[in-house]
Amino acid sequence: MRVDFYQLGGASVDGILSSIAPRLLAEGQRLLVISADEAQLARLDRLLWDEGTGFLPHGVAGGPDDARQPILLSTTPDAPNTARNLAIADGEWREAALGFERAFFMFDHNHLEAARLAWKLLSGREGVERRYWAQEDGRWVQKA
Repeated sequence: MRVDFYQLGGASVDGILSSIAPRLLAEGQRLLVISADEAQLARLDRLLWDEGTGFLPHGVAGGPDDARQPILLSTTPDAPNTARNLAIADGEWREAALGFERAFFMFDHNHLEAARLAWKLLSGREGVERRYWAQEDGRWVQKA
């Protein structure tokens, strides 16, 4: 299982998702995006409909077609769409992420200490590969 830590800095969750989601879909994979912030999920819902990405097929959890959604936006890490990829959009690490093949953990300066703790807790865990990404000159660079 792989965890990609994305320190947002000047970037936004929207920007990362609009980059990651199309690639996953092109590979035939599914994605679960979680946030405890329902306003953030509503914003991401609008983004996936039209803002610069074009339409990306998705739904908000709680509907009758959750299992069919290639991208599902949710407040919980349950994946009725059988996603093997998880994007944590609110900066709050969840141990349930370890049940996925890959997790994208996005955090800002308000969640930096929690992200550092998650990084340390995952250190040396069998079967967990960690990568840390930060922006340099407008592009993502792997730092660790």
